[in-house]
Amino acid sequence: MWRHEAPHVLAALLRRGPALEDCEDAAQEALVAAAEQWPREGMPQNPRGWLVRVASRRLVDAHRATVARVDREVREIREEVPRPVTWSERTGDHDDSLQMLVLCCHPSLSTASAVALTLRAVGGLTTREIAAGLLVPETTAAQRISRAKATLRAGGARFGAVEAAELPLRLHAVRHVLHLVFTTGAAPPSGGDVVNHDLVTEAVRLTERLHRALPRDPETAGLLALMLLVQARAAARTRDGLLVPLAEQDRAVWDQGMIARGVALLEEALPHGPVGPFQLQAAIAAVHATAPSLASTDWAQIHELYRMLLAVAPSPAAELGAAIALSELDGPAAGLVALQPLLAARPRDHRVLAAMAHLLDAQGSPEAADTYQRAAALTDSVPEQRYLNARARHSRR
Repeated sequence: MWRHEAPHVLAALLRRGPALEDCEDAAQEALVAAAEQWPREGMPQNPRGWLVRVASRRLVDAHRATVARVDREVREIREEVPRPVTWSERTGDHDDSLQMLVLCCHPSLSTASAVALTLRAVGGLTTREIAAGLLVPETTAAQRISRAKATLRAGGARFGAVEAAELPLRLHAVRHVLHLVFTTGAAPPSGGDVVNHDLVTEAVRLTERLHRALPRDPETAGLLALMLLVQARAAARTRDGLLVPLAEQDRAVWDQGMIARGVALLEEALPHGPVGPFQLQAAIAAVHATAPSLASTDWAQIHELYRMLLAVAPSPAAELGAAIALSELDGPAAGLVALQPLLAARPRDHRVLAAMAHLLDAQGSPEAADTYQRAAALTDSVPEQRYLNARARHSRR
């Protein structure tokens, strides 16, 4: 309930003018009041309205003056300049979640700070979840959020319309945030869930809205295609509550309608403008999703797509994907060689160690079991721990 309502409550408070940090504090106090009163008195008929009302009172009680909305004179610009509009106007609905994303991705913030702040304010993630998703220490994630709030407060940022000229500056961070919310939901970095369906659903919903607002933006289309192609395999990723690797998934239960739409979005986006990282990741997902079996997967194409991805957006995840694709092409020994730079740079990354363990296992190496266990010890995800420890036991047989 709170994760769904949080952006709407924050948006309602921010319309009154206070700084984001003050509004977030008031919203958190409203949540505490709800946790105390709702079990005793029952949930109100309009939970969102109740939360907004209580949070607003907290602002008044704390002497945080309510101010007018952003001066409408900002919109009265010369006729030749497009009138600033909110995202709700662009998409034809009254959902403020996307507007909150755009606010948090303010030009005064670094991309890293904007991503961390929006994951907290819109995605509802904890600092620990944000750190895991960004692959940074928890203290670093906390500092980024704190600095972002201070920067917005100092700059007088307010919830309201965004100039058309500012949108390209913010879109990169918005897409990055949506992707991280999706990946955090699809593979939670901690806890006992195999999938956080709330986060996945919210990420897809917001990306659908962003695509509706910007239908000709190829990277937004690529991001939506990527989410659909990954989500299409969701039903096959678990069996009896346990993780099922791609090689063992029942492809008959993959959602073919979702795959077809993802491929269509990608085919429409690729001819228009430079090919960006989300389009490339979607292309990789499309090769996997359209292969009838693991044996028929075009690993050469996947490896080449990863090479292209590394050229435009280098990252540990892309390096790992390229190494795995190379191992499918040239054997596990080649994959292990390709993993060495990653292992040196990220010796405590459980994903890298898990890939290494799989390749050692494929070679029949006695080191595989211990490597699986090292990887299991480094992840906070209970399903991943179970899977990796099970692989370790199997490897010892």
